[in-house]
Amino acid sequence: KTGETLEALDDKTYTLDDTMTVVCDDSGVIGLGGVMGGEPTGCTDGTTDVYIECAYFDPMRTARTGRALSINSDARYRFERGVDPAFTVEGMEIATALVLELCGGEASEVVTAGAPTTWQRNIDFNPSRPKELLGVDIDTKKQKQILEALGFEVKDGKDKWSIQPPSWRGDVEGQADIVEEVGRINGYDLIPTTSLPKLDTQHKTSIETETFRKGRLARATLSTLGYRECVTWSFMNEKLADLFGANQNQDKNSLQLLNAISTEMSQMRPSILPNLIEAAQKNSARGKLNGRLFEVGPIFQSSKADGFRVSASGLVYGEVQSKHWTEDTKERKSDMYDAKRDILNALEATGCPVGNLQVTRDAPDYYHPGRSGALRLGPNVIGYFGEIHPAILQEVDTDLAMSGFEFFMDALPVSKKKGTGRTPLQLSSFQSVKRDFAFIVDNDVEADALIRAAKSADKKLIQDAEIFDVYSGKGVEEGKKSLALSVTLQPEEATLTDSEIEGISKKIIDAVSAKTKGQLRA
Repeated sequence: KTGETLEALDDKTYTLDDTMTVVCDDSGVIGLGGVMGGEPTGCTDGTTDVYIECAYFDPMRTARTGRALSINSDARYRFERGVDPAFTVEGMEIATALVLELCGGEASEVVTAGAPTTWQRNIDFNPSRPKELLGVDIDTKKQKQILEALGFEVKDGKDKWSIQPPSWRGDVEGQADIVEEVGRINGYDLIPTTSLPKLDTQHKTSIETETFRKGRLARATLSTLGYRECVTWSFMNEKLADLFGANQNQDKNSLQLLNAISTEMSQMRPSILPNLIEAAQKNSARGKLNGRLFEVGPIFQSSKADGFRVSASGLVYGEVQSKHWTEDTKERKSDMYDAKRDILNALEATGCPVGNLQVTRDAPDYYHPGRSGALRLGPNVIGYFGEIHPAILQEVDTDLAMSGFEFFMDALPVSKKKGTGRTPLQLSSFQSVKRDFAFIVDNDVEADALIRAAKSADKKLIQDAEIFDVYSGKGVEEGKKSLALSVTLQPEEATLTDSEIEGISKKIIDAVSAKTKGQLRA
C-alpha cells in the first residue's frame, strides 16, 4: 500500500507505493520482491532458522521499483532481466540441499503461493528465413537439430514450423530471434561478405544536418591547425563541474547522476574544457609538455530534453613556438591570442561571418578576466576564448599555461547560400593603399569599437582595419590613450587618386570622432 515503509538490508528506510511488489507477513512488509530484503528478517551470526524463498517476480515491475527507489542490487539485476519461471521449484530444492550439506539441520515441507506464470508461446517459423536474413542456406535438418539442442520444441511442417522456446529463453520473441540462434551455432564465419544493394532513390538535398555539417568542418579545420581530437566522457566530478559554471542558471542538482559510475563521474559536464584540461595533465605526466587538443560534442545546461547544446572546444597548453618571421622564434607560453586565432579560423570554416563578430569582455568566470573575450553577432553569443583562470589551474594542480576556446553550433547563423563550397576568390587588379591613423580616445573605449567606426566610413572601399599600437604616458593626457590604426583601401574600378584618398581619410576621421569621440593625434 502507498505509504508503507521498509527498513532494508542496506540500512536505509524506503517509502513504498501501490505499484511495488512486497513480501510481507502479519508484521507488515519484510522485503521488496525481486529487489531487496528487510533488515528485521536478515541473517546474522546467531541465525539458526532460515526461510528459503524461491520466486518469480515480474521484470518490468521489478525494474520500475528499483529505478523509483534508486536501489541497485544483485537481485534487481537478475529479476529485471527475466529469470526462468519454470526453475523455481528445482532452484529451491538445490538451495535446500546446499544448506543441508554445508550447515546441517532439517528441512520443512514446501509451501506454494500463487500460480506459475504462463511462459509457453508458439512462434511460426519459415525455414527459408535464414537464407533471407543471413544469406546462408542452412539445411532444414541442421536447423532443427540446432534448435532442439538449444531446448526449443520444433513441430515441423512443409513450409511452416511451430516452435516453442524453452522457459529460460524469454528473449526469443519472433522469427528473427530464431534465425539468430541458428546462425550463431552454425557459425558467423560462414556468413558471406556481400555488398549492400544499390538503392534507386537519390537524395536531392544533403542528408546531414546543419549541426553535423558545421561540426565536421570545425573538426577538419582544427585538425589542420595541429589539434589532436579527443573523445572524453560526457560527465565529470561535481567539484570540477562547479568550477566551470555548472548550471549557473539552473538547479545544479538536476544534472547529477543518480547511479554514477564513480564519484569522479557524478555530474553531466557543463563544458568540454575541464575534460581537455585533464587530458593535458595526463599528457604532461607522460612527458608531453605542450600541445593542442579539441573535441566536438554535447554539453549540458539542464535535465530537460532540450537542455544541451553541441560545442566545439579547444585547448592550447604549454609553450608554443612562433612561426612568423617577424617574431622571436624562441618558445613562449601559449596565450589568449593563440586561442583567438584558432577559434576565428574554425568559425570561418563553418561559414560564420567572422568579419562581423564583436569581441566583448563578458567571458565566463573560468577564463582569465583580463585575458579573455566573448564573440558575438549582435546579442547572440557565438563562443568564448581566453586564458584559463589562474585560480582554476591552481585548483587542478598544474603549472602549465593553458588557453582555450569554445563555440556553439546552435548559435552559428544558418547559411543562406546553397551548397557547402566557398565563394570564388576575387582579386582586384588595382593597387591597394594603406593609411595609418593615431587617435586619442578615453581609456574605456574598446579597440573593436574604433575598428568598427573606421570601417563604417566606406564599407565597400575599406577592405581591412587593424590596431597595431596602443600607447599611454608622456604626451597623452591622463585618462586617455592613443590607438594606432592601419586601414587598407582596395579599389575595384580604378586606381585611387590623392584627392580620393584624402576624402576617404576624412570620412574615417569623422566616423571615429562621431562614434568614439576620438581625436586625431597631432
